[in-house]
Amino acid sequence: MRLALARRDLGAVFRLLSRRGVTQRQMAALTGQAQSEISEILGGRQVMAYELLTRIADGLGIPHGYLGLSYDPETSAILAAAAGGCPESDDVDTTRELIAHAAQVTMGAARFDVEHWSSLVPQEQTPGRRRIDTVDVEQLEGITEVLRALDARNGGGSCRDAVLAQVAWAQRGLLGAECADDVDRRRHLAIADLHNLAGWVSFDIGLYSSANRHYQRALEQASHAKDASLVANILYRMGRLHLHLVDTVPSAVRATQARLALKLFQLGQIAAQESGCEVTVAMLCTNEAAAYAALGDERQTLRSLGRAQDEFARGDLATAAKWVRFFGVADLNATTGVAHAALADHLPDRRRDAIEALTRSLASRGADAARSQAFELTALSSVHLLDGNFGHGAALGDQAVALAERIRSTRVVDRLLPLQRLARRYAGNSDCRELSTRIAGLRAA
Repeated sequence: MRLALARRDLGAVFRLLSRRGVTQRQMAALTGQAQSEISEILGGRQVMAYELLTRIADGLGIPHGYLGLSYDPETSAILAAAAGGCPESDDVDTTRELIAHAAQVTMGAARFDVEHWSSLVPQEQTPGRRRIDTVDVEQLEGITEVLRALDARNGGGSCRDAVLAQVAWAQRGLLGAECADDVDRRRHLAIADLHNLAGWVSFDIGLYSSANRHYQRALEQASHAKDASLVANILYRMGRLHLHLVDTVPSAVRATQARLALKLFQLGQIAAQESGCEVTVAMLCTNEAAAYAALGDERQTLRSLGRAQDEFARGDLATAAKWVRFFGVADLNATTGVAHAALADHLPDRRRDAIEALTRSLASRGADAARSQAFELTALSSVHLLDGNFGHGAALGDQAVALAERIRSTRVVDRLLPLQRLARRYAGNSDCRELSTRIAGLRAA
């Protein structure tokens, strides 16, 4: 029956119904036709009219997709298998149906199956290239930068599907193609960077297993291309995942996550030193400091921060590898402030350093860095609450929540959890109570 419907062979459909005891009179009554019309269809008359096909489908309770009146992947697969392949796109009957449908829509006579609009349009893979050159790789690099900017501005949820689509195309269209040796290395770097971004946007919306799979693939390709700077960047991002989990996992395993992050940052430092890029070394050192701070080690935190400042001062952001150019003064101050903030609960002397560093980072952020602003406002709010500045701290927290409401980032929402706990600690203050309630509402949405 499904095959007959997929072929729109209504004669076969009616014969199958007859075998089940359905009379021609019943079929006519159900489909709004004369019994003679049923006989004609059983005798071989083809039904082509969209309106009649729709009426028959509705009358017999047949899902529209079974007759190809709306997209149904199962029907498509059945029909393709029966025909020994996919129907040709220039098939005469298909073309006529398309024209008829276009005319009905244009003239306002079409009956729309609104429910099928949410189903995916059937896709064909974009053909790959037998041979690629520098232009092909440059296009992929440019697309990756555009997607990275979307992630920074709107969160990973705004562009992850697009990133994964590019990953699939790059693996299919670029990896299997022939190319010159110099293009080959650049191809692997471009795909490694794209996997690195795929891992980052997956991490940003809480898909940690998917993130790690992309990070592993990125690490392999960057290592194959012998680019120590990109290897260091990937290890940094892997470490950030575990450092993030410190605030979201049960307290019994927080130290374990912090130590995993620390190990990855230290491995990244080895690659960063090999690359000879001081900015990359500074990035790894500040994040190492944040991991030490999560473990409560003030001495090692300050030592790593000191080294990060020295390396950054010696580096040149303009000549650094493109994967690390995001790490400017704002990010140096932000990570420094976060490290101090992690120590501020049990070391009050660190609060002033945290406030100064986070205030500097926020002052240098542009409108295209909303997610970073949300992170820094969250940390700054926490420190002010610890310092007893409840009104100002809650106001900063409200700003962070407002940003989180418009950014498609699970990570931003997760980072508000420690702030919510802290606001509950000071529930005697009305500003803190309201902040806690607002965060709770956001997290429940």
